[in-house]
Amino acid sequence: MGDRLPALVAVLITSCLSAPIVIAADLDARAAERFARLALECAHREYPNKISHVLNSDADARPPRELTPAFYGCYDWHSAVHGHWLLVRLVRTYPHAPFEAAARAELARSLTPDNIAREVTYLEGEGREAFERPYGLAWLLRLSAELREWDDPQGREWLAALLPLETAAANQLKVWLPQLAYPIRSGEHSQTALSFGLMWDWAVVSGDSAMRDLLALKAGEFYAKDKKCPLAFEPSGTDFLSPCLAEADFMRRVLDPKTFSRWLERFFPSLAGGDPTRWLRPAVVTDRDDPKLAHIDGLNLSRAWMLDGIASALPQNDRRVNVLLIVAALHRQVGLPAVLHVSYVGSHWLGTYAVYLTSRAGINAGRPEASAGANSGT
Repeated sequence: MGDRLPALVAVLITSCLSAPIVIAADLDARAAERFARLALECAHREYPNKISHVLNSDADARPPRELTPAFYGCYDWHSAVHGHWLLVRLVRTYPHAPFEAAARAELARSLTPDNIAREVTYLEGEGREAFERPYGLAWLLRLSAELREWDDPQGREWLAALLPLETAAANQLKVWLPQLAYPIRSGEHSQTALSFGLMWDWAVVSGDSAMRDLLALKAGEFYAKDKKCPLAFEPSGTDFLSPCLAEADFMRRVLDPKTFSRWLERFFPSLAGGDPTRWLRPAVVTDRDDPKLAHIDGLNLSRAWMLDGIASALPQNDRRVNVLLIVAALHRQVGLPAVLHVSYVGSHWLGTYAVYLTSRAGINAGRPEASAGANSGT
């Protein structure tokens, strides 16, 4: 693949330059069904399972389904959480699709008051202050935000059941944020920028001004003075997130458009005159059966949605927009086909990234006029 990538990029660039620039590939009914199947196959598949579990005694040596009875499938807790988000998102988008009944059944099996009460007990247990922080907790809030935006009787029942865990997760993050002295600029789960964006979207939807204030404060402390982000240093070998793009995608949420435009000029000074063939190329996946090396497929997808998000915050006549959208299209065209051609180490989570990208979830959050629920086709 590495030897073929330059030629592939050249073909994609030519295609993008000769056609109208589009914001994102559509999430059509056929793609939605394929992505839904990935989540349905793992939502309650307990093994293999990679748990991040603090044992306080022999009594804590229990199987995943007993430790976290709502979110024990899909290989790990955070993937189970955002797999449930995927199902909610797709049922909202295609309420009469063939997968709707199965998706509702899986969601109803997980999101019960008893299951969620036990999840809260687990999360608040001794020594678990850092459990799934920030990535998994941020996705939990994003799941809650999706349910909050959904006008559906069963969805309201699931939200009511989930609220105690939403509160517990938000409280743990609110305790942590004031104590966090430095940003985490990794390309994996510990990264702060991606999670801050998910948390911000939840705060907007839920009306939690305290969370927004904390995140805005951290945006100023961590990122406001950043400049010349070193994209050339990316990616690291097992990244599924771009530290530079995730930061910009978070800051476009926090800053007003004019301030963001000026900030972005300092942050990516080469973007205005950037050559899409060189500015940021899709990353190469060498082994999709390796759970860490397969992260790179997720990197291409998350880069695409972050580039789209950054472009959405700029005026349409800004010359940086075309560069961003062309590079996003390149990553999308490399990343999306890979989602359905991976082993379980990738399939248990990449569907979420594909749906987040193609449904423009990060751009439409908190905007009722752009909500996914506007679709009603099958």
